[in-house]
Amino acid sequence: MNTAKIPTEIPHLVPFLVGLLCLALQLVGLEEAVRFDRASVAEGHVWLLLTGNFVHLGWSHFVMNMLGLGLIYWVVWDSYRDLEWILILILSALGVGLGLYFFSPDIHWYVGFSGILHGLILAGALGGLKRYPKTHVLLLTVTIAKLVWEQWYGPVPGSESNVGGKVAVDSHLYGGIAGLVAAGGIYFFKRYRAR
Repeated sequence: MNTAKIPTEIPHLVPFLVGLLCLALQLVGLEEAVRFDRASVAEGHVWLLLTGNFVHLGWSHFVMNMLGLGLIYWVVWDSYRDLEWILILILSALGVGLGLYFFSPDIHWYVGFSGILHGLILAGALGGLKRYPKTHVLLLTVTIAKLVWEQWYGPVPGSESNVGGKVAVDSHLYGGIAGLVAAGGIYFFKRYRAR
């Protein structure tokens, strides 16, 4: 008698597909073509508000961001379904792009996934508060403290040398805010549907 269990759900593909997209863009060298570029956005190339989040300064920057995505998958991915994560990811990317464009005029170009990572981690921690209150409160507190530190004192020491360039800390703030807004929207939508 075979007692092997048949899987009842497919594995989460969103982080894998995002990683593949970032890898493909890195391999073909499209950093300059798809990065957030203030002048190009002003000329109507609005897709750069999104695409700049998926290219990186170099391989060390790429690896750090993908490790961050893997950590988020491991720690908080069970907070939402994949479609909800896609929504959070898109809103975080838009939050980064729009935030940089409208509120950070000194940033002329930007690349990197770290702004989205901050949105994902804050949304995931907020979404999992009921099941894991202690760890997720700690995760929220540490991430928000990091954002506050960056706004007051600049990048976390050593981060610029690890990524190979200047860290746009405002992207972390905008992505984090967008992630929290997305998580709040999902929460209220679920409550409304449950009525």
